[in-house]
Amino acid sequence: MDKGKKECTWSSWRGQVVDLVHWRDLKQSGLVFGSVLLLLFSLTQFSVVSVIAYLALAVLSATISFRVYKSVLQAVQKTDEGHPFKSYLEVEISLSADQISKYVDKTQLYINTTMKELRRLFLVQDLVDSIKFAVLMWLLTYVGALFNGLTLLILAVISMFSVPVVYEKYQTQIDQYLGLVRTQVNSVMGKIREKVPGAKKKE
Repeated sequence: MDKGKKECTWSSWRGQVVDLVHWRDLKQSGLVFGSVLLLLFSLTQFSVVSVIAYLALAVLSATISFRVYKSVLQAVQKTDEGHPFKSYLEVEISLSADQISKYVDKTQLYINTTMKELRRLFLVQDLVDSIKFAVLMWLLTYVGALFNGLTLLILAVISMFSVPVVYEKYQTQIDQYLGLVRTQVNSVMGKIREKVPGAKKKE
């Protein structure tokens, strides 16, 4: 039963992310997209500590002002509506032991998988795969010279909110071109595996 609930929660969360990046709700997707971009652009101008402090001050200014406003309004109208944020204060936000365990297990799985893959690439278990990894790292040196980490993160966020929409609209054409590219790459890799001494042929 618990496993079913976990799978249901994960599927629900994944569905919400898919809806966001596909702009199912324009207002919600626009709000998230704009907020994330604003945060990242702020980090390009200010330090992380400054951005966090300014965000905290902005939120506190809004909540304190609203609390004072509601208190004055209740005093004038002689009503007793209670704390204006009572419903939010009563929302349960703590993580259960099962949830923490689930996230820890997933993180451990990703770390172990990554370490095994890096070991395979650096110790040249498959010569061609290691060469492809070396080429990728070489290309990244040029990317790193042109863009810093925050710029790449901004581009990644923009891509995350634009690529799915474009792909959904032109899926047939994109799949066709990707299929051609994949065929050519596999053909080249196959020839390399045949000619490079020590290249491991995959079954």
